[in-house]
Amino acid sequence: MFPRIISLLPSATESLCAIGAGHLLVGRSHECDFPPAITHLPVLTSQAIPAELASDPAAIDAKVREQLATGNSLYQVNEQLLRDLKPDLILTQDLCEVCSIDLKTVRRIAGSINPAPAIVSLNPQTFEGVLDDLYTIGLACGFEKHAVETVARLRERMFAASEFVNAFEDGPNVVFLEWTDPLFVGGHWTPQLIERAGARHPLNAPIPKENAGAAAGPQMAERIAGKSIRVSHEVVEALNPDALIICPCGMSLAQTRTCAASLIEHDWFRSLKAVRTNRVALVDGNQMFNRPGPRLVDAFEFLVGWLNHRPELIPPDFPWEPQADTPQP
Repeated sequence: MFPRIISLLPSATESLCAIGAGHLLVGRSHECDFPPAITHLPVLTSQAIPAELASDPAAIDAKVREQLATGNSLYQVNEQLLRDLKPDLILTQDLCEVCSIDLKTVRRIAGSINPAPAIVSLNPQTFEGVLDDLYTIGLACGFEKHAVETVARLRERMFAASEFVNAFEDGPNVVFLEWTDPLFVGGHWTPQLIERAGARHPLNAPIPKENAGAAAGPQMAERIAGKSIRVSHEVVEALNPDALIICPCGMSLAQTRTCAASLIEHDWFRSLKAVRTNRVALVDGNQMFNRPGPRLVDAFEFLVGWLNHRPELIPPDFPWEPQADTPQP
């Protein structure tokens, strides 16, 4: 008998559906919105950040810091509804307290249910870790074979896109902005994907694991990056990147457009080489890159296509757009 599953993590929901087990879901978080077939399910969470701040990165950052400083959670859970749904398995995370309900709260609620549901907490920090999570989810819900087949297909797509990367060129320097006020550059799997797409991410570069040598070629999985980090605009100016990707965590493409418009108001931003040469991409961070799930392969195909001037490789429905031409400073 297959388990009744609640997912409190959008990437876990996507992974569960990717391996063909989406029909086992009985509840979801407010952020679980893909694939569309699951959006009719009961919503178990809400967030403390007011909706009116949705396109104001500075105000969101201040609210997040305020909540964390006071020990208050950024999310609320409908505990009674969760109990009423009688889950056998809860999918959650322990990677980022800003991204989802905290694991401690999930364990407390699960402990009040009889019988207590199993908890699978995901904590991927690399692209390979994201693929491993599909195995973990498949094992937990009895879909191991489907998970193996899904990972094989995703790897085939990665290998196919990689064929268009010139391993003998250093490639462009890229700045990937995961937040715009204050500035944060991407971490974990994002620098990995940028490097494998033939570019460099110097402000948070992947480095070889201990005893991994140069970790080049087929060993690139041994090159890892840390979490996203805050940087000053002076550091971005000093690097003067060849390409710039604006992909604020949790924001739609429309909201990203608003964030980019605010950046354009600054002389330092307009002076960047990437801006002057129209090599700035706006990406829906709510759907892509920031979710450690199967669509990271779509994100990789986008990177290979955009960075290597092969637009035919970019998935047709990938949510991105080039930034409009910017007046020179």
